[in-house]
Amino acid sequence: MDFKGILIATAIVAAVGVVIAILLSVAEKVFHVDVDEKEVAVRECLAGNNCGACGYAGCDALAKAIAQGEAPVNACPPAGKTGADKIAAIMGTDAGEFVRKTAYIKCSGTCDKRSPKYNYFGIKTCTSELIAPGNGNRSCSYGCLGYGSCADVCDHKAIRIINGVAVVDSELCVACGKCVNACPKHLIELVPYDSKYRVQCTNGQKGKIVRTNCAAGCIACGICERNCPSDAIKVVNNIAVIDYDKCTACGLCAEKCPSKVIKVFDVQNA
Repeated sequence: MDFKGILIATAIVAAVGVVIAILLSVAEKVFHVDVDEKEVAVRECLAGNNCGACGYAGCDALAKAIAQGEAPVNACPPAGKTGADKIAAIMGTDAGEFVRKTAYIKCSGTCDKRSPKYNYFGIKTCTSELIAPGNGNRSCSYGCLGYGSCADVCDHKAIRIINGVAVVDSELCVACGKCVNACPKHLIELVPYDSKYRVQCTNGQKGKIVRTNCAAGCIACGICERNCPSDAIKVVNNIAVIDYDKCTACGLCAEKCPSKVIKVFDVQNA
């Protein structure tokens, strides 16, 4: 056995190790980035979905913005009030009012309300059918396509397809907004969790055309607007729109609506 060779090899390995250690130590000092402990603590309180519902690129970006005072402590919808309170304690401020939100689908055109225009044999996704003739095979080209692109991206299994239309379970929904971005027809909106009355239509065509294509569409008659005592509902671009800050949940709009497109929502199944 060549002990001299072994010793030389061992010495070389040790020397290389020492050189690498020195280089790593130098690099650590040269490229060192100070860690903001407050930012780290805030990041731990966020939901971790990286969903973008806050308007930032992800949870890391939001944590940095909150730590620097550029975003409110209650900016993360999925974190809820509990998360907002924890972050407020870290930042030494008040969490303020937290409004829980939920997603809802602005379409009530179930299979019995709309009719098929043709048989669609393409890929069974909303995005694929959207490029088919007429923006899909349903008589109303504004409504839900029913293939569940929104349900596919929901990490909390809060969306199901029932009778051809997506339905949100508000108890499971954390308002992350992934479904909002996934819907190619932009039918999904985040609204206050406790909002009892919601307009389930986005068809901005004239009433006669709407009624021809869907038995459950808004016909822009304005009866809801004229009967609202708190001026909380307006017809905008042929669609009734509710201002939830003004709405007192009196129910007159839903009661008077001839199309019954203003739905009364049970928050257990919104």
